[in-house]
Amino acid sequence: MRQTLHRFPDENPFDYKRQISDPGYITGSNPTWNGYSTAEWDGDTLVVHTIGFRDDLWLDSNGNPLTESGKVTERISRPNFGTLQVEMTIEDPRGYTAPWTVRLKQPLVLDSDMLDYYCLENEKDAFHMGSSWTQTKAGEAKEKAK
Repeated sequence: MRQTLHRFPDENPFDYKRQISDPGYITGSNPTWNGYSTAEWDGDTLVVHTIGFRDDLWLDSNGNPLTESGKVTERISRPNFGTLQVEMTIEDPRGYTAPWTVRLKQPLVLDSDMLDYYCLENEKDAFHMGSSWTQTKAGEAKEKAK
């Protein structure tokens, strides 16, 4: 059976590697931070099933839990050339009374370079980094300080 390693970088400072295997190929049985994922195609949609999470995880910064009994199903598709659509269903009988789903539409910029991530922790001079976002935020902070 084939096993593939996919890297899913994002704007997260903890840029991580996520291993997604073919159906039926589970790489381990000990709970992990990212769980164990398998994927298969359903037409033009990649369906990723993930289980085997640690029992002390948060799904987000609000503290929504994900327990060891949790299962996440992601349906990833491209409805058109410039859009990536992700539908995530969380099933966790120990954390929630019923499954729930989040749908995201994200721009997909093809044939372009990935930008470096800037860690701005305690950054005092973001204005000079050159990004319009940081220049706007730095300008807002200066106005508030007046």
